[in-house]
Amino acid sequence: MSSTNLTFPSRDAHRAWLATQAILPAGFRVGITSLSFVPVEVPKPAKMDVTLIAMDRPTPDFAGVFTRNALPGAPVVLSRQRLNEATVGAVVVNSKVSNVRAPDGVAIAERWCEAVAGALGLHGRQVLPNSTGVIGWRVPVEAMLAALPDAVASLGQRSLLDAATAIMTTDLYPKVRRALVGQGSIVGFGKGAGMIEPNLATMLVFLLTDVAIPRTELRRMLVPAVDCSFNCMSIDSDTSTSDTVLLLSSGAVPCPDPAAFERALSQVCQDLAEDMPRNGEGVHHVLRIRVSGAPNETIARGVGKSVVNSPLFKCAVCGNDANVGRLVCAIGKYVGPAAPDLDLRNLRIRMGGIPIFEAGSFHLDAKVEAALVAHLKQAELYASAPPVDGVFRPPVDYPTHERCVEVEIDLGAGNAGATVIGADLSHEYVSENADYRS
Repeated sequence: MSSTNLTFPSRDAHRAWLATQAILPAGFRVGITSLSFVPVEVPKPAKMDVTLIAMDRPTPDFAGVFTRNALPGAPVVLSRQRLNEATVGAVVVNSKVSNVRAPDGVAIAERWCEAVAGALGLHGRQVLPNSTGVIGWRVPVEAMLAALPDAVASLGQRSLLDAATAIMTTDLYPKVRRALVGQGSIVGFGKGAGMIEPNLATMLVFLLTDVAIPRTELRRMLVPAVDCSFNCMSIDSDTSTSDTVLLLSSGAVPCPDPAAFERALSQVCQDLAEDMPRNGEGVHHVLRIRVSGAPNETIARGVGKSVVNSPLFKCAVCGNDANVGRLVCAIGKYVGPAAPDLDLRNLRIRMGGIPIFEAGSFHLDAKVEAALVAHLKQAELYASAPPVDGVFRPPVDYPTHERCVEVEIDLGAGNAGATVIGADLSHEYVSENADYRS
């Protein structure tokens, strides 16, 4: 998916590159603040970050796509409704607590939006709320209201890098991508590391542009851009309750070429979608599964998702073990019930460009096995560090490279295809999710 194959020798080098991506488009300001509170549910000190994205003028040109989880959080409920508003003027994000099905969650979110709107000279319905963090806890609304003036006072930064950092939860590093369109730009930033199986993922993504695109066109463009990026990505097969992708245009710059804008939007989404698993909880390898020769896109995507969601295959990849039998099992597991009449006699599989399956059988020997292991090691982001106090932690907090474990699956049964992005399954992932709230 990614249009680049960047490498970063250090955290500083990665942050310097992020700074080049994080230049705000015209018409936007960002501000952040943090606060301390004690959750009612677990009485020990916690920290929350609050991020404001404010527009110089409310815009009628905005779009959104949200989780398909049947139990969405209060911010998703409100933001969905507010897609029908004439204009919006701000987005507000809090970390640590996702305000999902907590007592009076919607009323509290509305109160929060009213306060933000009052501070910015807007109506409450012109504010789109977003939350990420622990599901089920109550947000500390009084502490948030007390901290709001600091967030408003910090508005005006020309970079959104601090904002991209503030919305993180278990993410190792910020994720920002930028594309130029004529005299304007699209800048996207997001968070997401675990509980990721679109529709969409446990993720928040904000796409800001100064290119003038009407509301109807923004909404038409956003759906396929999300579908071929965030909806083709999985870390752990769980669908969150707070997933949101928002796209806002300030309209400050004329659009010279709507088709070029649509291509750039799709690329920014695809690059961010690949950043998610690379930044995933304990991820050592990113998987890129290219499926072709399918009778339709649904089957192509289903095969790719089955591979990236296979616990056994993911564990093998994490250990640099070229156990491709698990790969074939994952393909057959999906095709069997989903397309029992699909003829797989022409199935062909490659890993790292190396043929491993054709004409109904594996083609493996010692040389092939060694080449597969070399490919896995070349795609590894880092090696596991010993646990500290029984807890595994990644030894780096930046992406060392953008290489993937490359798997090509040709079903030999049609002309449709799909590319699905995923991740391996590591000790660190289990440790992170065992200790997430404690």
